Amino acid sequence: MSLLFRRASLASLGLAFGLSALSLSPLMAQQTAPAPADAAAPAAAPVDPNTVIATVNGQPLTEADLVLAEGELSQQFAQLPPEQRRAAALSAAIEIRVMAAQAVTTGLDKNPDFQRRMAFLQQRALHGEMVEKGVVDKVTDAEVRARYDQEIANTPPANEVHARHILVKTKEEAEAIIKQLDGGADFQKLANEHTSDPSGKTSGGDLGWFGPGQMVPEFDKAAFALEVGKYTKQPVQSQFGWHVIKLEDKRTKQPPAFDDVKDQAKQAVIRDKYFALVKSLRAGAKVEIPDANLKKAVDTLESAK
Repeated sequence: MSLLFRRASLASLGLAFGLSALSLSPLMAQQTAPAPADAAAPAAAPVDPNTVIATVNGQPLTEADLVLAEGELSQQFAQLPPEQRRAAALSAAIEIRVMAAQAVTTGLDKNPDFQRRMAFLQQRALHGEMVEKGVVDKVTDAEVRARYDQEIANTPPANEVHARHILVKTKEEAEAIIKQLDGGADFQKLANEHTSDPSGKTSGGDLGWFGPGQMVPEFDKAAFALEVGKYTKQPVQSQFGWHVIKLEDKRTKQPPAFDDVKDQAKQAVIRDKYFALVKSLRAGAKVEIPDANLKKAVDTLESAK
């Protein structure tokens, strides 16, 4: 598959300015199934986000504030039992408020470095909000399906084969096995008796189905050159030893089902929409970089997006 995009949380999309630097993974990659919901657990009653949970120096700390604290500090609370996380989040929120108030009292909020950092954090948060509302929320199911269909249509059909092998240490051993096969010996029985591949000693050397490039090159070339039911008439050498290979069957590899890869297809649509939005906004922005070398480096990065 040519559809390449790392799965990422919306939060990381919002915070990562260098989206173009994300490494990419194939659409064919297996997806981790979400854990099933506990059917026996009762649905939680809706909570008013404006409910006051505590007051700190007379200022209300609401349910919405607590939810935000839990989300922002979730990594710190990951090792805590679920029943303790709410209390821990409230304790942290109170601690943050009293420390922040003291920082203002001592004038730390007026520090130029702090103000620059605050401006950057605000811009980063707005960037994330723009990604969420201006990109992610605008992706439709029809666009995701169309991207999947496009990738399937653009992917050339590929064969995969089902093979067995007998792995031995020397060419002479392999030649002796081929001689026995020529005399009518059973491949699976010989594999169980002679192969040095531990997984093949009880399966008749069965390797299952595999596609091009999944085996070492020498093995791959020999296996795909065989006709169904035939075995290699000459030993095949690889880094592991000497192989005698038998081709059991071949078939056209089936594309992944839409439901198995729709999350990756959606991420690809999000990626394309994000870069399109950035490109349009950058085109309308006046950006000046006096340092010629730095400008060249930035332009190179931009052209690669």
